[in-house]
Amino acid sequence: MATKIVVIDDEKQIRRMLKIALSSAGHEVTEAENGTDGLSCVARQQPDLVILDLGLPDIDGKQVLKEIREWSPVPVIVLSVRNQDQEKIIALDYGAQDYVTKPFSVEELLARVRANLRDHLQADTSPLLEIDDLSFDLSRRIVKKSGQPVELTPKEYAVISRLVKQPNCVVTQSQMLSEIWGPSHKEDTHYLRIVISHLRQKLGDDPTEPKYLRTEAGIGYRFCVEG
Repeated sequence: MATKIVVIDDEKQIRRMLKIALSSAGHEVTEAENGTDGLSCVARQQPDLVILDLGLPDIDGKQVLKEIREWSPVPVIVLSVRNQDQEKIIALDYGAQDYVTKPFSVEELLARVRANLRDHLQADTSPLLEIDDLSFDLSRRIVKKSGQPVELTPKEYAVISRLVKQPNCVVTQSQMLSEIWGPSHKEDTHYLRIVISHLRQKLGDDPTEPKYLRTEAGIGYRFCVEG
């Protein structure tokens, strides 16, 4: 069965280009030109993924995202000309899985669509993630490297499990600090940097060119399961 994607963007040319590219990749695409129609489409279609522009004519895209998150866990990829870090952080904090700035590469966007769909569709079926010589069994709280258990502190496990639960998706620093250290520590980014450094060391991830624990400068981190 084809996966369903809702594209919410007020630019007709962008919608047309995305519909052609996504349809060619086997997806069923529904278009919406404003936030009100977009929310209706998401509620009606119950899609597998949403691509959302922030600069909509009636409702700001961040508000659309916030409303979707009140009743749906559907993955949302934000597509916007707004490239300021603060805009990205707010959108990700509101629940977006990814953020792509315009102009964009169609190939890159399709790769991000594939990654988010795969992660979303598999999320409910397997608590186990294996990549190269690493394995993460979230149901048993066990992390292994080359078959051997990796000794992690409670904070280290909390951070890596939070990232592994949403592979390839950016999790903001403020999200992790608030969830793991508490709301009063949302600005204590040095705590997170120390834990990420220890995790890279224990998982054998080169800190100068990390393969798994990638830094999104000024925004947060993502756990990558593909190059």
